Amino acid sequence: MRFILILSSLLLLAGCVPPTENQLRMDNDLEQMKRRLARLEVQEVETSQSEKAGGDTQLRQVAELQAGLDNLRVEFQSINGRMDDLGRDNRTLIDELELIKDDMGLQLSSFSSRVEELEQQASRQTTMVQPLQPAEQKKEPVLTAEQLYQNALELIRNQKKFAEGREMLESFIKKYPEHDLYINALYWIGEAYYGEKKYESAILQFQDVISKYPSNAKASAAMLKQALAFNALGDGENARTTMQKLIEEYPSSPQVTPAKKYLEKN
Repeated sequence: MRFILILSSLLLLAGCVPPTENQLRMDNDLEQMKRRLARLEVQEVETSQSEKAGGDTQLRQVAELQAGLDNLRVEFQSINGRMDDLGRDNRTLIDELELIKDDMGLQLSSFSSRVEELEQQASRQTTMVQPLQPAEQKKEPVLTAEQLYQNALELIRNQKKFAEGREMLESFIKKYPEHDLYINALYWIGEAYYGEKKYESAILQFQDVISKYPSNAKASAAMLKQALAFNALGDGENARTTMQKLIEEYPSSPQVTPAKKYLEKN
């Protein structure tokens, strides 16, 4: 009965995440284990019924039951291992999504503010519309702060054009030092340097975020990437020290998990 309860718990846990090929194999294994448990229960009943029939038969059936249980224990340990692997993969995905979620939240807030400003400007405009001069018609549209930031992130994250994206973000922080996305822009400049393999510049940029904005969500992310930059330079001692500092100063941040894994391996 204890195995049946454990199997039921595993099935409930497996239903909390979208099915993958690995999970489908696990479901199949669990079904097979359930069928084998049912057969073992039948054999147990037969064993109890045959106690009076003879000692040899009883011993043989008990041995078969024990062998079946041993096999189930081995398979159960294998499934536990696969569940742990899935948990680690999901944790890495969650860490990446947390960074993206922070950016998207700030961008949505900025877009909302921009829409309100445009609505207020529209309400103050008169009904008289001045015709555009030919020179004005040829001008390219001016990018908003949010558009400039988003274009820079597109170049860095998706197109891997790190230098071009970094230059756009440097223009952003000069033009909009009071913007809600300012700290995020500082962080992604560091990411761009890291992508360019300019690890010394990345370390200094991430330190700027950590020193000036220690309570911001990007500080723990900057500390993790700073440690990885030290590691990329072959400075394992500073990398480990920075990872340990991250765990101590930001114990509830999503970056703690990869920091612990790094320390376990190094």
